[in-house]
Amino acid sequence: MAYTFRRLYYKYAKCLMIVVLIAFFVQILVALNYFPSENDDLLIKNAHISLEKAAVSPRKIDKYNDEADLSAKIKSNKAASYLRLEELNFKPLCEIKSREAISAIHRAKTQNCKQEIVNKTCLIQEGNFYPKILPNSCVSDRMMYGRHLGCYQDEKRLRILSSFYGNYINSNSPYSCLDICIQAGFPYAGVQYASECFCGENPPPPSASIADDLCDMKCPGDNSKVCGGYFTMNVYETGLAKFEPRTPQISENKNNSVRIVYLLTLNGRALRQVHRLINALYRSNHYFYIHVDSRQDYLHRKLMSLEKQLPNVKLAATRYSTIWGGASLLKMLLAAMKDLFRLEWQWDFVINLSESDFPIKSIESLEAFLSMNKGFNFVKSHGREVQRFIKKQGLDKTFIECETRMWRVGERKLPRGIVVDGGSDWIALSPDFVSYVTGDRDELLAGLDIVFQHTLLPAESFFHTVLRNSRFCNTYVDNNLHVTNWKRKLGCKCQYKHVVDWCGCSPNDFKTEDWPRIQNTRDRQSFFARKFEPVINQQIITRVEEYIGFTDHHLLSNLEAYWQSIYHIDDLTSSSDDMILTHAGSITRENSKILLKEGCSLVPYEIIEITSYNYADVYKGNLILHKAVLNKEFEVLIETWYKPKKHLELNFENHYVDNVKIFKVSSDYDQKEMTFRNLANILGPLSEPILLYQFAPIVEKKTENFTILWLDPTGIIADVNSIYLDENNLTNFIKPNLKAPLLPGVWKVGLFEQLNLIALTKFLITPLESFSGKELTHQEANIIHSGSQNAYKNFSYVKPLNFLPDEEESLLLQKISHSNIKRVNQDLKNWIDSLNSDFYSVLGSCVSTTSQNSKEKLGCGKHIFEYCTQTEWSSLSPDPKGTIGNLNSKSGRLDRT
Repeated sequence: MAYTFRRLYYKYAKCLMIVVLIAFFVQILVALNYFPSENDDLLIKNAHISLEKAAVSPRKIDKYNDEADLSAKIKSNKAASYLRLEELNFKPLCEIKSREAISAIHRAKTQNCKQEIVNKTCLIQEGNFYPKILPNSCVSDRMMYGRHLGCYQDEKRLRILSSFYGNYINSNSPYSCLDICIQAGFPYAGVQYASECFCGENPPPPSASIADDLCDMKCPGDNSKVCGGYFTMNVYETGLAKFEPRTPQISENKNNSVRIVYLLTLNGRALRQVHRLINALYRSNHYFYIHVDSRQDYLHRKLMSLEKQLPNVKLAATRYSTIWGGASLLKMLLAAMKDLFRLEWQWDFVINLSESDFPIKSIESLEAFLSMNKGFNFVKSHGREVQRFIKKQGLDKTFIECETRMWRVGERKLPRGIVVDGGSDWIALSPDFVSYVTGDRDELLAGLDIVFQHTLLPAESFFHTVLRNSRFCNTYVDNNLHVTNWKRKLGCKCQYKHVVDWCGCSPNDFKTEDWPRIQNTRDRQSFFARKFEPVINQQIITRVEEYIGFTDHHLLSNLEAYWQSIYHIDDLTSSSDDMILTHAGSITRENSKILLKEGCSLVPYEIIEITSYNYADVYKGNLILHKAVLNKEFEVLIETWYKPKKHLELNFENHYVDNVKIFKVSSDYDQKEMTFRNLANILGPLSEPILLYQFAPIVEKKTENFTILWLDPTGIIADVNSIYLDENNLTNFIKPNLKAPLLPGVWKVGLFEQLNLIALTKFLITPLESFSGKELTHQEANIIHSGSQNAYKNFSYVKPLNFLPDEEESLLLQKISHSNIKRVNQDLKNWIDSLNSDFYSVLGSCVSTTSQNSKEKLGCGKHIFEYCTQTEWSSLSPDPKGTIGNLNSKSGRLDRT
């Protein structure tokens, strides 16, 4: 009796515990779903297991293997969302059901963008927005869609259809499996064991054919159909032929009669690198069509002269604002290609390149290769399982571009009947195919236009997909002529979250240590490489030039120098101009004070350009080109060279001090290249400071915990961070939780081991001298320079040793800060100058006048000015590699010497 009672008791207790645990985990799941991740789809486990696993245990089918089923279950547990109508100045056409669309609507800033998302989401919900099926002109004459070939015996270790496997518990049927296999481009589809779908390139062997009644399991997606049986498979034709990309010819062709259009799609301010690229590519028998992003006024303005200088160069009249992953990029490419026919150029290939590309073989070798392969279209496919590629690229999601952002608004089904392909957006296309994709829209192109207008990274899939489904399918070459420097651990850091609702990847810049990757392309059909950035590493570009046959390097001056414009007076105004002009104005005044000590009166009054200067791939400072009045007599053009000072203090009494390699604050941190783009550390009240740290490995321990304290100019702790250091986290960055505006003045950041200081760095938040180009008013100063101390958390419990000011000093600092808020006009300038003098060093200045004589020096008091053109550092000194050369009429090339 007692034994029976105990058994019942334990059984009851065990059941109760199981119930409690289930309830606990359900609560966690529900709670987690209140906080959706950047990609909700990362929560959905890939339903497609490998064929090897399927062969070992083909019948272990968990109820969550069906991807659609799992997706539905996860989404059903999410918190209910609703549209806050009070945020809209319009009435939605329907009830928005997609949580992703609701999130996008609330995050959008303008009513126009909100309304566009609402309207398109309503159309999608009606079910008639996307085409359900599209025609495929690349079908086989011998194959027929849906033709049943019979029932076949399958084997565990050797599948009769071995190219793809998927398990769809709730939706599998012959036609759903056919759709999946057609989407991936396979000629054969097979259904087995009710829920399993297989695709293959080769037909099943006749010897495997068995009686039809041995395939006897009903399909979960259509009970009227049969979906194979136990190791028996119903096999169908998809209507497609086995796809084999064309193999280009590589034999020597002495008659290199080919004309190329280089479609340069440019962004940024790397003018000298663009010039260097054109110098390397230029031949008088080829063409250059240049599109500059509509926001890049400086680059477009500087390149406009090329149309007059070189007869075969044309800048795009219609310019687009393009973003990473945006539909606007594809729109721009198609518009540019359409414009090529208006220009009536005679060409054989169009190759798109950016300012980050560079040739890695001679142009003559490219000409020889392309002349043998006219009519082919060169694109690079993803090389993955298609269903995985669709998920990875987000092709099964709807994206809407507005406010220079790609908003994800929900899931979608891609049209049936077509092969989905994609990979790289760097291509080389024939004129016949370009004429087709830019001409009148047939049913295929019209349908794909709708799909790819709402697709993430559309330029990476549109041309591939059109090729695979049009009459041009037999011109497809799986090679984009490029080698790309992929380092995915560094390049896949979700660095584009500010412009897209997705986690994207980007290739790294080539550096000198990557030289073997370029050498390894010697025997391959690769003619270009990317990415190259001279602000990151210029030596590799010089090395490539030598490699492809440039012979003038020993004649070039300033070969190791690189200049890149940061600001120009003729630029369209930018929100950052107030900060950089405030900073530059203070530096020019500091230079005037230095010259005054030598009896030279120099009054600066207008800043023309600010340039970043590197030498031998080391940042050497910034250059400020400005107007000034010399000795109260005449106007001169002065360029001032300055550099930020280092403000790292190490506590050598701490045993971790030798492990600290980098401990620095700036902004515009590039996770991929692990460097700051703001090399001069110019920070203002509206900046977003970031701490970069790098440690040498700690031998004694595998992991170590450190604390980071951020101290504002009044001595108050603004934020506290923790570093959990291990061998995989030796270099990283921290973005503090600080709200704008930041309090101007000197900030401190301390690194602590428990309460012991290891390292201390300082950074400057420079007050603004102007706002929107005008001198700061008292009211504006009170707003911009007051800081956000009321947003700090309470860190009064943190008591680091020898870091915080005492009570008396703290009160004094707060009093000074309160007084500084009221500064305007000359009083404000004096404060700015006193701060900048502690953080920046003026290294020199040079002069440029229209009447300069190289044999004479310009004196001013005791100071003798160098002429800028005769220095090595000035942005006005000769730079043949970064300047468009002179056209040699005999060779058709640009001579840089």
